[in-house]
Amino acid sequence: QVQLVESGGGSVQAGGSLRLSCVASGYTYLLGWFRQAPGKEREGVATIYAGATAYADSVKGRFTISQDKAKNTLYLQMNSLKPEDTAMYYCAARPTPPRWAPLFSPNTYNFWGQGTQVTVSS
Repeated sequence: QVQLVESGGGSVQAGGSLRLSCVASGYTYLLGWFRQAPGKEREGVATIYAGATAYADSVKGRFTISQDKAKNTLYLQMNSLKPEDTAMYYCAARPTPPRWAPLFSPNTYNFWGQGTQVTVSS
C-alpha cells in the first residue's frame, strides 16, 4: 500500500509560481501529477520514472517535475502560471513499471493523494 500526501497549493496571480510537494510512503516506480478542473476530466500534467520525465504540451517549459528519493518526496515546480492552470492537483503512483501503459492515463496509476487546490487569478 502506498500513501500520498500533497501540499503546496494556493492562490496566485497569473505569472506567479507555486511548488507542489507529495510525500510518498511505500515503494513507487512511476510517479505523476494530474489535475482536474470543475466539469472536466482528470488530465495528466507530468510524470517521472527511472530518471525520465514527460510533460503535457500545455505545461511544457513552465512546469518541472522532480523527486528527492532520500525524502520520498515528489515535486512540481509551476512557473508562469495561467488562469487555465486552475484545478485540483493530484499526486499519483504506480509501484510497478508502466510497460506499455499510457503515462498520462489515470488508469495507469494505482494510488492517489487527496489533492491540493491551485487557483490562478487574472
